[in-house]
Amino acid sequence: MGEDTPRTRRTRRSWRGWGGVAGMAAACALVVTAVAVPLRGAGAADGARSATPEGVLSAKYASTEDTCDHPEASGQRPSTVDGDAVRRIKEHGKLIVGVDQNSYLWGFRDPATGQIAGFDIDLVRAIAKDILGDPDKVQYLTVPTDQRIPMIKAGKVDMVVRTMTINCSRLKDVAFSTAYFEAGQQLLVPLQGTTITGFDNSLNGRTVCTAKGSTGETKLKEESHGAKVVLVPNQLDCLVRLQLNLVDAVFTDNALAAGQAAQDPSVHLIGQKVTTEPYGVAMNLKDTDLVARVNKVLEDYRGGGVNSPWMQAYRHWLAAKLPDVTGPPAPLYKN
Repeated sequence: MGEDTPRTRRTRRSWRGWGGVAGMAAACALVVTAVAVPLRGAGAADGARSATPEGVLSAKYASTEDTCDHPEASGQRPSTVDGDAVRRIKEHGKLIVGVDQNSYLWGFRDPATGQIAGFDIDLVRAIAKDILGDPDKVQYLTVPTDQRIPMIKAGKVDMVVRTMTINCSRLKDVAFSTAYFEAGQQLLVPLQGTTITGFDNSLNGRTVCTAKGSTGETKLKEESHGAKVVLVPNQLDCLVRLQLNLVDAVFTDNALAAGQAAQDPSVHLIGQKVTTEPYGVAMNLKDTDLVARVNKVLEDYRGGGVNSPWMQAYRHWLAAKLPDVTGPPAPLYKN
């Protein structure tokens, strides 16, 4: 790539997880075109029931509305009071949620069951059970990365639960719950035949893929290290391009990349995390009662130490590929 002699391209092993390159490409196309296609409710993984480290629920952050030192500090304290947004959901009888169906381990269509499943989906089901009394009362809408905020602002979804990073720029458009997971941007590269060593000058002249509208795009705009950047609707599109030798690396959250490496063992994470990415549930700015309700659900979801629903979901979906996580991030509040 660039001025370098083209590197020897590796021969791929049998494709895993998504039924080959053609199947993966088809899955990517589905996400782009199926923004408003309802999917079926998913079964909960492993009967979630677990908890967080002692004292984590008492953590708080005092800030003013015009500061953004800690964007992960939620503006709404936990509450079970039914306001306009919660009543709207109850009257509708379903929770409408924007999700991903192509992020393995997080939100994906399980080929064995045909249902959407993953770490994010377990959380969606917990929210639906709390508000509607039934975890199956969910209408899932598949939403590309760059359509998450527009879908919320247009009122087409009640919330988005889709590995969405809480950051200062997004707080201008949507409201977030407290953080339910913390990841970081990292590079995914082939196991063999690469000269890339990390997010450094080894990227010079190489082609790096990331999702449009992602924090990876923002970071690469700030500091590309001489790489050519390819933008796609969803991160899975990047994995397909890496497998087809169309790009040299994928830049994405290490949590998502771990799922991609689980799909294709001929790729792996390299270097160190270069950002901090707290994931939150995103909602409309005016739905303050819903934000408070989700924060209450998250309190319960984290609670109980090693037996919490959060830890149960982590062990089921993520522990094998992200083994160093000791628990959920402590919830922070603005006041």
